[in-house]
Amino acid sequence: MKKKEMIAMLLAGGQGSRLKGLTKDIAKPAVIFGGKYRIIDFALSNCSNSGIDTVGVLTQYKPLLLNSYIATGSSWGLDSVNGGINILPPYTDQYGGAWYKGTADAIYQNIEYIDFHNPEYVMIVSGDQIYKMDYSNMLKAHKEKKAELTLATIEVPWEEASRFGLVVTDENNKIIEFQEKPENPTSNKASMGVYIFDWKILRKSLIEDHNNPDSGNDFGKNVIPMLLNQKKELYTYSYKGYWRDVGTVDSYYEANMDLIENEHLLNLTDKENSIYSNNLSVQPHCIEEGGIVSNSLICDGCTIFGEVKNSILGNDIYVAKNSLIENSIILRNVKIGENVIIKKTIIGENVEVRDNVVIGSVGEDDVIKVISETI
Repeated sequence: MKKKEMIAMLLAGGQGSRLKGLTKDIAKPAVIFGGKYRIIDFALSNCSNSGIDTVGVLTQYKPLLLNSYIATGSSWGLDSVNGGINILPPYTDQYGGAWYKGTADAIYQNIEYIDFHNPEYVMIVSGDQIYKMDYSNMLKAHKEKKAELTLATIEVPWEEASRFGLVVTDENNKIIEFQEKPENPTSNKASMGVYIFDWKILRKSLIEDHNNPDSGNDFGKNVIPMLLNQKKELYTYSYKGYWRDVGTVDSYYEANMDLIENEHLLNLTDKENSIYSNNLSVQPHCIEEGGIVSNSLICDGCTIFGEVKNSILGNDIYVAKNSLIENSIILRNVKIGENVIIKKTIIGENVEVRDNVVIGSVGEDDVIKVISETI
């Protein structure tokens, strides 16, 4: 096989327990975002838009929906004959098998897959973040610095810095220290979990990490600090655009609301850098007589007899008469009965809200409600 310059390994096996009922039956990357998309669409579209035609998707938790959604990868232009997309779950061989124990172990268990494509570089990305990025620019910087690892970073507010893996760099963006969620951070340069490795270096380090019985087999906690101690050439690539880790209910809600309150932050109408999806083909939405919609995103298949304010409705939502949806996110295939009030709430897929139910309130300090079962 012709040698690949770079392939991508997309980590998509997360359980996402902090998203509560939204991930009861599906992996976090499969959760709907912005009505039309699933979270994984962003990483897959970034790969496609960056000219990466070979992507391994590492799944583990509740993978059925995610596997069927990705299918051949054609929705993202990733059905290349000479590469394409491959689903890579944990497997057994003659020596046994095990679940992926950490991010580094997930890549270690797929060394044969990477060797088959024989790349010069390997990009590792997460399937549960919202951002648009041209990875080819990051690869260019990696080569210019003659780096062995380039790590994408974004500056975060100091008061939030302790939630992230942080890097300290010199004046040339060379990494001199890595801090994994420190209590007292000395940097606000947060790791985005987007890495470009020289494959030879990565391969060797994965084997070394696997053979260390004290390792948690994680990139941030183990592999990167190990490479730093070995004086490898580690650099950062500074990203300036929109980026959100949507691993909590609050961050997921806020990122969705950005689409209608701060739409300039994440442009989903940019035709030169589009976000693609394997979207359902359903009938157009319909706002019936008496229905009212204001400052909201309404996807195909919705039928609205009630009122929708400052909200996002995914495909195939039915809102009955005299019902109000405000400051809320309704994911997909949801039926909302008559005389219902829903405020500051996330309603999961395939849920029915019966007549006369009241959920949530309008106060800014109120907890965001998550409903994942019929109520």
